Amino acid sequence: MNENSVGLVRRQYFTFAEPPNEMPLESGEKLGPITLAYETYGSLNREKNNAILIAHALSGDSHAAGYYSADERKRGWWDFMIGPGRSIDTNKYFVICSNALAGCQGSTGPSSLNPTGKRYNLSFPVITIGDMVRAQTHLIDALGIKRLLSVIGGSMGGMQALEWAVEFPDRIASCVPHATTTRLNAQGIAFDEVGRQAIFADPDWRNGNYLDEGVIPEKGLAVARMLAHITYLSEESMHQKFGRRLREKERYGYDFSLDFEVESYLRHQGSSFVQRFDANTYLYITKAIDYFDLKQNYGSLEEAFRHVTAKVLVFSFTSDWLFPTSQNREIVQALQVHRKPVSFVELDSPYGHDSFLIPNAKQEKLVSDFLRTVYDDQMNK
Repeated sequence: MNENSVGLVRRQYFTFAEPPNEMPLESGEKLGPITLAYETYGSLNREKNNAILIAHALSGDSHAAGYYSADERKRGWWDFMIGPGRSIDTNKYFVICSNALAGCQGSTGPSSLNPTGKRYNLSFPVITIGDMVRAQTHLIDALGIKRLLSVIGGSMGGMQALEWAVEFPDRIASCVPHATTTRLNAQGIAFDEVGRQAIFADPDWRNGNYLDEGVIPEKGLAVARMLAHITYLSEESMHQKFGRRLREKERYGYDFSLDFEVESYLRHQGSSFVQRFDANTYLYITKAIDYFDLKQNYGSLEEAFRHVTAKVLVFSFTSDWLFPTSQNREIVQALQVHRKPVSFVELDSPYGHDSFLIPNAKQEKLVSDFLRTVYDDQMNK
């Protein structure tokens, strides 16, 4: 193991909203009991003011750093950012990452058992990014933390970070949204809908009851992942990685078998995703992303940010066409209307939307410096 790794970690669980005290949802329904799977790295200090919440993207989970066993090769999804001496330094900060509400890696979601002992399946209520964040506040309360030093996340994780800043301004000192947006545009909603329709079209989906019937809608979920994964990349990165190279052949097959390397790559992405993700969860989380619109309850984005007290550092990436720089600049401009403390960085990267998940020395240093400033400010108060 790398000496800068947090090393061996374990998944923990927190359950709340036990009936009859279920958590109210934005839809008007209530949900409970709710379990959140989470991991922590580093130690909470005596003042309990060094805690950082990491929020994951659509296909992520609570395993942001470290390893589950000594012989495990796969690290947490943001391992290069989190650890001793790393950008999010676990020698200094207490880092928390929870699997989002409706997730399928230990948190309550459609594949979970309801209070009657049966799977929720499609009886699980539709949830929002706001519901995910409200669930996280219960976990943070249980850990005895009144105010987070920062909430950090990319893509859907960035949406959660912004939701924290808007809805719970007194509970965070800073937030760092990467490659995100304040609302999903029509193109983003369209991609999500095609993915959902691919799942619906799989005969093994069985109206969401597939696990009860001992099957999995593998083909539909794989196609949904293949489509979504294309949006996470860029033309440049796909050209560099694949071009028009053929897969283990010297000429076209003139049939519908694999011809190109990029076809093989996407099929691999689809088949591997099916092994770790739940199809109904994909439906619910993409719908939550579709519904995300910070200005909806405020009339304007500027009004939504009026009461933000957190220092904000916004990242975008030059080749991200899913949530492009223009959408990230909207966050900055709306905050600047109220002279909120906000910084903005557009990083040059060929890797598209997934750039925030790939080691980048500039990103790592900027996050490190930003957190150090926020931490020093807290300690000097």
